[in-house]
Amino acid sequence: MHENLVILAGGASSRMKKEAVLDNLSPEEIAQANERSKGLIGVGASGRPLLDYLLWNAKKAGYKNIYIIIGEQGDLFKEFYGNEMKNNNFHGLNISFAVQYIPEGRIKPFGTADALFQAVEQYPELNSQFYSVCNSDNLYSAEALLALRETESPNAFISYDRDAMDFPLERISRFAIAKLDENNQLLDILEKPSEEVLDQYKDTEGKIRVSMNAFKFNGKTLYKHLENCPVHPERDEKELPTVLLNSVKENPQTTVGIPFSEHVPDLTAKEDIADVKTYLAKYYPDLNWNSKN
Repeated sequence: MHENLVILAGGASSRMKKEAVLDNLSPEEIAQANERSKGLIGVGASGRPLLDYLLWNAKKAGYKNIYIIIGEQGDLFKEFYGNEMKNNNFHGLNISFAVQYIPEGRIKPFGTADALFQAVEQYPELNSQFYSVCNSDNLYSAEALLALRETESPNAFISYDRDAMDFPLERISRFAIAKLDENNQLLDILEKPSEEVLDQYKDTEGKIRVSMNAFKFNGKTLYKHLENCPVHPERDEKELPTVLLNSVKENPQTTVGIPFSEHVPDLTAKEDIADVKTYLAKYYPDLNWNSKN
């Protein structure tokens, strides 16, 4: 099993920074939402960031080497998780930082595939190893992260049951859905699906499956697809689902969708902050970093 987890935290957080009229957030929380990377917003006990809880689950799942991809203005991450670029010890986790630089002529970062490509360029050892990848603003369970470590498939993603997601239906309907064969091998990913096509994308259990950007990759075979990822025509970004599908086209039957049925807390917009705080208070009342359970 591999021990490498790459965490995507270099995005612009555009939706989080949008204006919102809310009466359940403090001025400090609104300020953090406008100024911080989403994973660093203080939603936990004693104002600790969501990323603490993701790292805690990663440690429980057995990961040891954490690579956090930050933006060019990402110095605040170092205040929380270590001052050095490489090999910081945070509760037994070895944390290193990769920087996603914005290409000349652009205002915002160039997408998740560009972030991962810049990370493996800065840490080329990943290109001869297996590693997992996930978002910094989602809280994946230790069980889901462990499943990515344990699978024998060269590439994989957590294939979530759409009906188990505790989000408004309108929001869920915008999630990209995955098409799997009878062995849960990935065939296709469809963005912005219409109601008419949903039946065609149900798996053998009759479930609609969605990806929440929790992946396992074979660094050796993925590199060229990261390097050659095309730009999405609408969003003007290089995106990991595109890389994954291009890899599947060249190497069929190498990417399994691991079925999971659970909610994944998400910090996308200011409206999510209160919900995530409530979730953490209920399910993570105390982070005991020394516990193995």
